[in-house]
Amino acid sequence: MRFVVKLGGAALEDKKILHACGKAIADLVADGNQVAVVHGGGVQLTRTLALMGKKSEFISGLRITDAETRDAALMVLAGRVNKSLVASIGTHGQSAVGLSGGDGHVFRARKKKTNPDLGFVGEIAAMDPKWLEAIWAMGAVPVISSIALGFDGEYYNINADEMAAACAIGTKADTLVFLTDVPGVKGADGNVMRWLTLAQIPAMEQAQVVSGGMLPKLNACRDALTHGVKRVRILPAKAASLLPDLVSTRVNDGTEVMVA
Repeated sequence: MRFVVKLGGAALEDKKILHACGKAIADLVADGNQVAVVHGGGVQLTRTLALMGKKSEFISGLRITDAETRDAALMVLAGRVNKSLVASIGTHGQSAVGLSGGDGHVFRARKKKTNPDLGFVGEIAAMDPKWLEAIWAMGAVPVISSIALGFDGEYYNINADEMAAACAIGTKADTLVFLTDVPGVKGADGNVMRWLTLAQIPAMEQAQVVSGGMLPKLNACRDALTHGVKRVRILPAKAASLLPDLVSTRVNDGTEVMVA
């Protein structure tokens, strides 16, 4: 099977959780699966920007990104965060290759049209899987930071959930898994929903049952499921060890997002 795993938040911040995620990814490959990892690094970027004296501002879960913030994102996401994740997977004997979405033109971006303007925030315009296929052919795991190159020659900050969905669609992945800081999607009663259909999402958004960073995540789930990805799961990063079990075992943690 082919998996795309999206990592962010505490999974990249907590060494113990990162170690467990690296092992789970290595175990998936050892079981005969092809795995691509897409990661963000918003917590690390926010901290770096604060050290630079810059305040982070968000609109609907998306970071307002001026040129200086974009350059910091390149440094943090495509640099330290990416290489830490490559090292974590490698610790378990599985080779991994780190790259940004702009390398090899794997992902091409266009500026996201929003009101107000978000600056160097992009959306995926095209995806070429040939370099990921080449990495898989060598038995390695591609680890991709959520930065993409625009047709205008500028790098754009991409929401990592959106990039993960584009990666899953472009590579015809069987399964897309979001490893998150939260236990899953919570309903109006505050309890984690084990199953969530796409038809339920608009009403939850309107009632603000889901908001902030969960909005782009659910949009990514919708995109993946409506473009051929068979299975989408939102799973707490603390339960990353369950990743290999998704192939053949019923997993109760997190939220399974379904077409119907």
